[in-house]
Amino acid sequence: MIKTLFQLFLAFAKIGFTSFGGTSMIPLIMEEMLSHNWMTADDVANIVAIAEMTPGSLGVNCATFAGTRVAGLAGAVSASLGVLSPTLLICAAAAVMFEKFRESDFMKKVMYGIRPACLGLIIAVVCSLTATNYTNAAGSISYGAALIGVAATVLLLKFKVSIPKVILLSAVLGLFLTR
Repeated sequence: MIKTLFQLFLAFAKIGFTSFGGTSMIPLIMEEMLSHNWMTADDVANIVAIAEMTPGSLGVNCATFAGTRVAGLAGAVSASLGVLSPTLLICAAAAVMFEKFRESDFMKKVMYGIRPACLGLIIAVVCSLTATNYTNAAGSISYGAALIGVAATVLLLKFKVSIPKVILLSAVLGLFLTR
């Protein structure tokens, strides 16, 4: 059992390190599952289909489902940690480097330069979502959606209502104000 868990971890770590996420992982997952005789091609296709329908990243979902299928809960944990290991290692290395160089003038200048870029990205996302969320299929303004957006903003900023409550209220209003 330990050998299988280690093999699952290594297989999905290899997938995590050599793919760029998303559908580029599918051939690697197929190869690993078939080469270890853990699943058939039909089984992998079914797991990929389920993983695509499930919220979350394809890699983590496939690792969780495949690991569960091969070795139960321990297999799910092992495979998921394997596929996440590249991200965990890169984030840990970045945190160490950031902490080490936090007080350097170069790092301060880099962070100062990144702020406007991040702000620009956030503004671009807001503009894109606004165009998508506040217009209807005909391209005109959806007044119901705009009202919900304004109400949500007022509730969050002025009355400090919790985010889950605002989301729930927005969903209920959306059922009545937009079609």
